Parts: sequence; C-alpha cells; structure tokens
Amino acid sequence: MNCLQNLPRSLASPLQSLKSHSGKPPCHATILGIGNCIGLSRTRTLLAKAVSGSAPSTGNKTSEMDEKSDTYSQDMTAAMGAVLTYRHELGMNYNFIRPDLIVGSCLQTPADVDKLQSIGVKTIFCLQQDSDLEYFGVDIAAIREYANSCDDIEHLRAEIRDFDAFDLRMRLPAVVSKLHKAINRNGGVTYIHCTAGLGRAPATALAYMFWIQGYKLSEAFELLMSKRSCFPKLDAIKSATVDILTGLKKKPVMFTWHGDDCSTVEISGLDIGWGERIPLSYDEEQSLWILHRELPEGHYEYKYIVDGEWVCNKNELITTPNRDGHVNNYVTVIDDNPDSISAAIRSRITGDDPDLSMNERLIIRQFLEAYPDED
Repeated sequence: MNCLQNLPRSLASPLQSLKSHSGKPPCHATILGIGNCIGLSRTRTLLAKAVSGSAPSTGNKTSEMDEKSDTYSQDMTAAMGAVLTYRHELGMNYNFIRPDLIVGSCLQTPADVDKLQSIGVKTIFCLQQDSDLEYFGVDIAAIREYANSCDDIEHLRAEIRDFDAFDLRMRLPAVVSKLHKAINRNGGVTYIHCTAGLGRAPATALAYMFWIQGYKLSEAFELLMSKRSCFPKLDAIKSATVDILTGLKKKPVMFTWHGDDCSTVEISGLDIGWGERIPLSYDEEQSLWILHRELPEGHYEYKYIVDGEWVCNKNELITTPNRDGHVNNYVTVIDDNPDSISAAIRSRITGDDPDLSMNERLIIRQFLEAYPDED
C-alpha cells in the first residue's frame, strides 16, 4: 500500500512537518520575485504586479536555493489547499495593498531595509519564526541590527507558525495589537511579511483592515486580492474575531479508536497542527483507545495514526474528498446553547459576509489597545 495515500491532505508532500491545511477546493496562485504574478481562482483571473527587492542569487547557491524553494512551494501547496509558488532565489517581492500598507515576502539582506525605506516604509513587521529564517539561511540578526541603526524605521517581530490556521487564529489578537501600536507610533508605510507573503502576512493585513480600518472583511479581501494573489485563511480571522467579542470558550471533546489489535494510536491535526501527534490511552475494559481534550469553539480536521499508518475513523465524521482524493475526520465544537448571544455572534461573524457594528469595532479596538505588549 502506498503510504502517501493514507496521509492527511496537508501531509501528502515531501516534508512531513506541515501544520495545517484546507478542505476547500484549491485556487491557483503563483508569486514570482520579478515581473507579473498571475492568480487564477475558480471564478476569475487576477493580475498582480510584484515589485522585486533583493538581487537574485548566483552560482551553486542558486541551485541549492532552487531546491529549497521547490520543496517549500510543494509543502505550502499541500498545507494551504491552493497551488502556491515562492521563489526565494528571485529576491524580495511585494505589493502595495493600500498607499500605507504593503504585503510581501521576507527580507533577505540588510540592503532590503534600504529599499523599503526608500519607498516610505516606517515599520517592518516580520511574522516568521526562527525555523523559517534558518531554512532559507536568512540572517535576521544582521537585518535587525542594520534596521535599528537607520533613522526613522523600526523592525518588529511577532511570530506565527507557518501553515497553521489554528495558531494564526490564536496569535492574531496579540499580533494585530502589536501592529496597531507600531503603526500609531511610526506612521508612514507599513511592510508586513512572512516567508512568501502568501498566507500569514496577508491574513494579518486583512485582520488589521477588518478590525481597525473599518473595512468589511469581504471588502478588505477583494482589495487585497486585486493587488496580490495569495491565500489568507479567512476562517482563522473570523474565529479570532469571535474570540475577542465573546471570549475564548473551550468544550470537552472525546476521541476514540476501537480495537485491541494495535500497539499505538495517535491523533494529529485538531489544535496542534499536522506536525504534532497526541497519543491515545488504551482502556482494557472497553477495548478502546481514548483521548479527552478541551477545544475552543470552531471546526477541526484530524486523522488517526495507528501503528504508524495514517487512517480515518469510519465511525466519526469524514470530510468530502479534495481534488487529490484525500479525506480527514472532522469535528465542529459549538456552544451548548444555540440561542445564546455568543452563538448568534459566532454564526454571524463566521458566515459568508461578516461585518462589525460600531460597538463591536469599539470593543475590538479597546481590546487590542489594552492587550499586553510582547517582547
């Protein structure tokens, strides 16, 4: 049996360290470092022009970086549920979403600071983790040191795990709080970036536009996609919005695997991402493997790993197959009282075209401004 056939959709790729994925039909988006970027969705064709920053690499380093970019793009495509391409060797690329807001890929050298400063950037907002930077050999210490030596520009970090929609949901309030305070402090143009500028960075920009700048989420999304072909996780933004307005509510959930003919049962996905696993405990009296876990309200996909083999539990809910035929188990955690105010807010905000009332916008702004500062 081909093991890849049993992997969750987000793990059917060369690297086995992916952390999330989408069950939605994929769109197509290709971002290049230089020239035009064409994004093809299911309903329309988008044209976005990417501005090049860093100079392309040369020689053997280019070949090595080509391979790293290929692997990263394959993993990103599998994890995000969209065909996405990032070419690190072509240098920094970015797009103005608004005159005061840019979304782009990572800085690669201290010289990129000069390029951003020359177009009016006052805040560089990095969402990468150390592991992201190490993968492509980016010397973040040198970039930050140089930025700090320059006048009138600030480099900040607010980490979000790559390819992890749940971590994005959990981190967005702290991240947007830090972003909002920096923009108020520095003014000018803000450059938000992750590694490729296709997931975390556009999602953070959308949340900022939705929570602070007064856009409906659909309006912000339309503007973003008209400028840059990317794939932000809208469900994570919606859930984070509800978390702020109603509080982060958790519910106990039990997962079970029937059978005494295996030696280990684990589960992956849920709130831990696809790169982690949680072992289930075996109950001899019931001949049952059991996991008790508290989960915030929301929708979660997961898969069991039984004696090392990735499988779905046929006794639990299963997603429809994606374009590659892969399926996962899923669970939806909801309020016990469907008629409660918080349930009504969650239903509205997680719907197709959410908007915020003036009072809700005030609550969110006050929440973000009072949020404790991160180091």
